[in-house]
Amino acid sequence: MTATDSRFADAIAKLPAALRAAGFRGEVERDSALRAAMSTDNSVYRILPDLIVAPRDAEDVVTAMSVFELPEFAHLALTARGGGTGTNGQSLNRGVILDMRRHMHRLLEVDPEGQWADVEPGIVLDDLNAQLRPRGLFFAPETSTSTRCVVGGMVSTDASGKGSRIYGKTSDNLVGVEIARGQGLVSSLEAAPGWAQPMLEAAERAARAGRAAFIANTPRLNRRFTGYDLERACPEDGGFDWWRLFPGSEGTLGPITRIRVKLRPLPKEKRLVVAGFASFRDSLAAALPLMQDDPTAIEVMDERVQALASEAGLLGRLPEALRPKGGEALAYTFVEFNGDSAEALEAGLAACEARLRGLPGIRAVHVASGADEIRELWAIRSAGVGLLGKVEGRARPVAFVEDCVVPPEELPAFLDGFLEILTRHGLSFGIYGHVDVGCLHIRPALDIDAEEDRARLVEVSDEIYALVNRHGGIFWGEHGKGVRGAYLEGWIGPEAYAALQGVKAAFDPAGRYNPGKLVATDTPVMGIATTPFRPFNAPEGDALEKAFRCNGNAQCLSYAATTPMCPSFKATEDLRHSPKGRADAMRAWQEGKRTGVQTVEEADLLGTLDTCLGCKACASTCPVQVDIPSMRAAVYADVYARKARPLTDRAMLLAERLSPLLLRAAPLTRPFWPLARRIAERVLGVTDLPGSLARPLPRAARISVRELESETLPERTVLVWMDWFSALYDEATQRDVLRGLTALGYAPRFVEMLPAGKVAGDLGDPAGFRAMADRLSAALRKGAATGAPMIGLDPAFVMALRQDYRKAGLDVPALLLPQEFLASELRSGVRLPQAKGGGLSLFTHCTESTGAPAARKDWQAVFAGIGLEIETPATGCCGMAGMFGHKDRHQEMSRKLFDLSWAGPVAGAEEAAATGFSCRCQSERLGGKTLRHPLGLIADRLGDPA
Repeated sequence: MTATDSRFADAIAKLPAALRAAGFRGEVERDSALRAAMSTDNSVYRILPDLIVAPRDAEDVVTAMSVFELPEFAHLALTARGGGTGTNGQSLNRGVILDMRRHMHRLLEVDPEGQWADVEPGIVLDDLNAQLRPRGLFFAPETSTSTRCVVGGMVSTDASGKGSRIYGKTSDNLVGVEIARGQGLVSSLEAAPGWAQPMLEAAERAARAGRAAFIANTPRLNRRFTGYDLERACPEDGGFDWWRLFPGSEGTLGPITRIRVKLRPLPKEKRLVVAGFASFRDSLAAALPLMQDDPTAIEVMDERVQALASEAGLLGRLPEALRPKGGEALAYTFVEFNGDSAEALEAGLAACEARLRGLPGIRAVHVASGADEIRELWAIRSAGVGLLGKVEGRARPVAFVEDCVVPPEELPAFLDGFLEILTRHGLSFGIYGHVDVGCLHIRPALDIDAEEDRARLVEVSDEIYALVNRHGGIFWGEHGKGVRGAYLEGWIGPEAYAALQGVKAAFDPAGRYNPGKLVATDTPVMGIATTPFRPFNAPEGDALEKAFRCNGNAQCLSYAATTPMCPSFKATEDLRHSPKGRADAMRAWQEGKRTGVQTVEEADLLGTLDTCLGCKACASTCPVQVDIPSMRAAVYADVYARKARPLTDRAMLLAERLSPLLLRAAPLTRPFWPLARRIAERVLGVTDLPGSLARPLPRAARISVRELESETLPERTVLVWMDWFSALYDEATQRDVLRGLTALGYAPRFVEMLPAGKVAGDLGDPAGFRAMADRLSAALRKGAATGAPMIGLDPAFVMALRQDYRKAGLDVPALLLPQEFLASELRSGVRLPQAKGGGLSLFTHCTESTGAPAARKDWQAVFAGIGLEIETPATGCCGMAGMFGHKDRHQEMSRKLFDLSWAGPVAGAEEAAATGFSCRCQSERLGGKTLRHPLGLIADRLGDPA
């Protein structure tokens, strides 16, 4: 270790105690799993930080800065991080990461009359707009990552997106900022304190000296160049708007603690036209004619992204006319109109529709009918970036030349040149983007593990950079610069760049704020090929292969409580407790096992895996389908082949394996269960286990696996299959399903319970899983041979068969959810008995909502089929998730999750049902409300006797 390394290590070791001594109230952590999670973003790069500091508010940032500025810590790199959705390593660095997302996400003040709001930098864009919506206002920049990108990050990259031709970039929607230093806060909306004057005066001198050169070298485009914006910072009529230097500066001028954003009235009317074209070139050529109708936005999607959307099942949301037929490829153009006058919009819409029908290559035109359909159709276009990451093979689309912007009239020629470069280099690609402002997102596919593709990344990047300049464009049009800032000096010229260096030196004399990005002073800028890359692919057959495929798109970091993915992140707002964070930790751990250089400690990895609820939302909702529970099982199998399992896990594995015996012994053990339950809770560290063992259903309602082969089943038989937990503990639901199906005219037969091996699969016992799965699969095949429809009692059980069995290569007959069976019956013309009564509320299991997205609609159809209306509130995870919510160490998280999206709707429901056993248990123990299975409510309404 060199003297410099030793000094650095000593400073990092001493910093946590120094922060605590100074009164810092946030978290200060060196947990290796958290550091791994903070080492990546949505780019191909990885830089491992040394310490994570999460301040609670602006004053906490000042406290931290006062420590960072002490001589013994002044050499440490300091980088603020927001949502971590950057595509070019913007927030990646060594040293200290300031996590502004975890706590600093408040809407501080709103002035509806003045149309502005003050926010903390960690507030998520959709969260901000959800809070503003009741006031009839919104913050305009609309990004495709709006569910997880934060306003601080939007400022730092000067983000923009759909509608920027009208609304502009983030910098066009700001009023001012507040920054922090060890001496205090500096707000652009107030007089600067005396200690800040020398800093601001030095910045102004540098900015004024380079302003003319800056203007001369930056094209006049809607997507203007920003980051150290010398033009706006030094208005022609005098003064110095220093805060204008910060949008696009990517943390290189220091941390922002408060942002005043400009608000706009929500448009009263919105319309959307979606057109299908025979080719992307036809779609692109439509942009200029369509501009005559003055839409808010024009966006495109090429044939490859369309094909990926089709494979993902997203095109089912499109009207029939827009769906590809017979394997044809279509490119889509989305044209949106916003405004307050319905008449004006209808006129523009009619002109647009007529224009589209006369354009070359047009195949279909559809006008969306309402807000819900508009939202669904835009979701297809927004999914493009995530879908590109799902491409199979070692080479996958990479964001490194993907947000170039040129004058819209230059776009066709620019695209020709771009595609010629990619074709010459033998690269495939996908295209989508904002043609109304001349910005296309083109992501060439590379294998970043391969030396030749890393070299190709540089060659293509250099060629595209030159191409953009020939067409009068900007290399960085939307997603910021990050390590691509290496091109900045050559692009903006020596005189303007020297001014940028002067601004940097004024705000950051030590060169420690996100060093190596955008502007070099003492530290050279990072290069696109010299910055460390993250491992891109796992070895063939690696059980953690999906962890390597995680590209940091971060859809799993959605803020919304009613979005199922990811519950543990929603409860903690801690990146390590998210699918992305866990994938990063598993990738680093697996890599360390191969190389012998371990950057993630096994205990830290197990800690982050322990908080995963196993809901499988990531397996179905993540664009790349990063299945954390399956990979967790692989980690457990590895770890617990070397060390003893926790006692609770051993008990659960044993209980599942022996559950058929436990079920047969239940008549003898039932009286002793209350005592056994108390002992088990104390010994195993669990709480609120089920209070009683289930009594068997009438013999006529049960059938053994052997009887499936020998008995003649009555007409309208429905075979009901159960998981072991429901069979042992959920008598009420068994009887509700029996009564409900009987009342609907069916003859339900509950099949002898065989454990599915779900616990074994989840806990990394592959041999135990396979043995149980093989037995159940054979039994299911016998059931299917009878010709009777088969349903599963609990959604988690059904989803396990669909997801885990399929992944294990098991051939399993279709096992339907109750509502899938009944909805299909209605579609085939079956008439169900009619019921009377008021409305009901129905809550679906989160695994069911993500694994079977039509679950709520199917239940609505079933209840409508018997003459009843139901509400199906959107909810996330209830916080129970099998045994998770029973473990003592998970009580705080379990309760928080229930409070986030379940407590309110459950309390407000007069009569309610829930499809999942876990959900019903959680609602009773935390909400004090007994929820029924929906088939029980149907039986009650149809007058079936108890």
